Amino acid sequence: MYKSIFMAAFYQREKNNHLSILDVREVDEFQSGHIPSAQNLPLSRLPDIFEILDKAEAYYVICHSGGRSATACTFLSHQGFNVTNVMGGMSSWKGDLI
Repeated sequence: MYKSIFMAAFYQREKNNHLSILDVREVDEFQSGHIPSAQNLPLSRLPDIFEILDKAEAYYVICHSGGRSATACTFLSHQGFNVTNVMGGMSSWKGDLI
């Protein structure tokens, strides 16, 4: 099972800590604006590329609104990863984008 965090709490945590953030939106969505430290692993490719991730790392998973990230969290938690779903997703993000 995975954990969930609301955007307000995630935003505060991200401001004060270095977090490993996985953005599971598609490449074009990611390129149109993302959290500066986020890594793009599109949900559509996740089953083929998840092995590049480190099981010792805690990951915060984000998408546009929280649906795809929940799907990604279910998949990754079944593979043994420590993941937290960011509810509200990028549609609720108030910080800087690149």
